[in-house]
Amino acid sequence: MADQHTPQQTRVAPDLPPKLAAIAHLFTDQMPFNRSLGLSIPYFTCDKVEVHFAMHEGLIGNPIQRILHGGVTASVLDVAGGLIAIANFLEKSDTMDQALLNKKLAKMGTIDMRVDYLRPGRGEHFVASAEVIRSGSRVSVCRMELHNEKGSQIAFGTGAYMMG
Repeated sequence: MADQHTPQQTRVAPDLPPKLAAIAHLFTDQMPFNRSLGLSIPYFTCDKVEVHFAMHEGLIGNPIQRILHGGVTASVLDVAGGLIAIANFLEKSDTMDQALLNKKLAKMGTIDMRVDYLRPGRGEHFVASAEVIRSGSRVSVCRMELHNEKGSQIAFGTGAYMMG
């Protein structure tokens, strides 16, 4: 674990379709909080997303146990859920003109989220994944999971996302 907060350079899978690449760059490069978490998105389709990050000093919630802060866990799960909800929306909105699509994207956001913390956030690297459970015309419901590099599940969540 790094002694100082040195966020990794954000990374996005190089072979993403243009719309998904634009969304991934928005979440990794243009959102200051996500940049401070050091997020990368090496896998992103309309069916599943993976968000990776490394543990660093700025993410510690318990200085004695040196474990991941619960708010970081919740935030990364929310990022994963939001990404997959948007990807699923984009897939269904392929014929929508760009102006209307931009208007709807600007109004998307989290309505509700529940996080179940299963074990302390121990690890050097973490992977949050998400998939859509149900997608309607206005709301998507997603399931998210967070694992460490050993495959131990740290937490899971369910989120509802407004789709513009």
